[in-house]
Amino acid sequence: MTQNRILSHMLAGIARDYGQPVMIWQASTLLGTLLVAWLLARLVRHGLDSYRRARQETARFGAESLHKALFPLLGGVLVLIEQTVLDDYMSTSLLELALVPLLGIALIYIVFFIARRVFGRTGHAHAWLSIAEKIVSVVVWIGMGITVLGIQDEVLRWMASVRFRVGTAHMTLLSFTTGLMWVCATVIFALWLGSVFEDRIMRASSVDANLRVVLSRIGRALLLLAAVLVSFSLVGIDITVLGVFGGALGVGLGLSLQKIASNYVSGFIILIDRSLRIGDTINVAGLQGMVTEIRTRYTTVRGLDGIETLIPNEKLVTDVVQNHSSYLTRGYAKTAVQIAYSAEVEQAMTLLAEAARGVERVLEDPAPTAYLAGFGADGINLELGFWIEEAAKGTAAVRSTVNRNIWRLFQEHGISIPYARRDIHLIGGLPGVLGGAVEIGQDPTLGAGQPDAGVSGTGLARDISA
Repeated sequence: MTQNRILSHMLAGIARDYGQPVMIWQASTLLGTLLVAWLLARLVRHGLDSYRRARQETARFGAESLHKALFPLLGGVLVLIEQTVLDDYMSTSLLELALVPLLGIALIYIVFFIARRVFGRTGHAHAWLSIAEKIVSVVVWIGMGITVLGIQDEVLRWMASVRFRVGTAHMTLLSFTTGLMWVCATVIFALWLGSVFEDRIMRASSVDANLRVVLSRIGRALLLLAAVLVSFSLVGIDITVLGVFGGALGVGLGLSLQKIASNYVSGFIILIDRSLRIGDTINVAGLQGMVTEIRTRYTTVRGLDGIETLIPNEKLVTDVVQNHSSYLTRGYAKTAVQIAYSAEVEQAMTLLAEAARGVERVLEDPAPTAYLAGFGADGINLELGFWIEEAAKGTAAVRSTVNRNIWRLFQEHGISIPYARRDIHLIGGLPGVLGGAVEIGQDPTLGAGQPDAGVSGTGLARDISA
């Protein structure tokens, strides 16, 4: 009896029409429809590529699955329209059978596209995502086989007959499977809408960067919450029970997860009040680096050595944070040098200004300027001041280049940088000097008039007088 019921469905219609002229008409109509669907899919794919190139966008992760879904989806829609129109005039068993693989394959690729857009935002497919796609493919192909055989009613009745209990609730295999499918479908659909909303928000150049991040995070959270509530209602779960559970969960979070909750709140505060922006160079707790990412729980800071550090948002709100980035990205730097009293001061100041010109990131306006800072014990103190572009990237390398130029120019023009000079007057005559040689740092084993090598190596000049 089951065999007769199976053969009385699609396969029976194919067997009945086989060898009849109506089968030729159906095959011709199906081939023509698939050809039109293929041409339409190419046009739509070309239009999507042109639209993406016009907006200067790269191909998104999962776009290949969407392109593969166009042909079976358009073919299924056209075949369904033709079947509806021709059903009153001729047998459409072949068109009805062709609908199953067309719509089934389109469903598989659409699910792949949504899953990759939701869970593959980094541009790479994870192992569990590949496993989920294989499970979806197997389930859809089994569903197509059951539909072709016409035993879907028997399978549904068998699933409804399998009963079990979950807690105090009585459920069947059919209700459990249906509820699980609704929950997964609504949650994935909400996540996909959230990703689309986030893409639109992040491309809005007129909105502040921090505000775009806040709106995208809030939008995704609200859509996910709405999806959970709707799916529970569709399954038949009383959502008023969630009020009691939510209250207990809130108390538990408040007592045991204070730090985590504080970090999340601090993250939204940072994003809303715009105290930090992506790209800012900050210094917090002795760590200096550039902000590369602001998330709701932590902020990623890339140090000057290239190592990224995750800083809890609470620390950025409660501690003192130095922000080295500003609307004026230039910074002022200076370097000091000393010249001998016998050197030409004006020439040395000119060479100082010349040493900073032409150095990468040193601004020409305002121009580098040399100053006579004062008169020291060993020489004349000069100072060179100059402005550096994008000072938040660091100034040590620029100052090093300027100092090397100063040393080179001074060597070329004969301007000396003096050693420290100390004049020592000894009272008591030369015999007293020899007797106290150890006290003044001279080696007693050396002859008279021979300075200690350790002392002379320091560059100290002495004027010993009796």
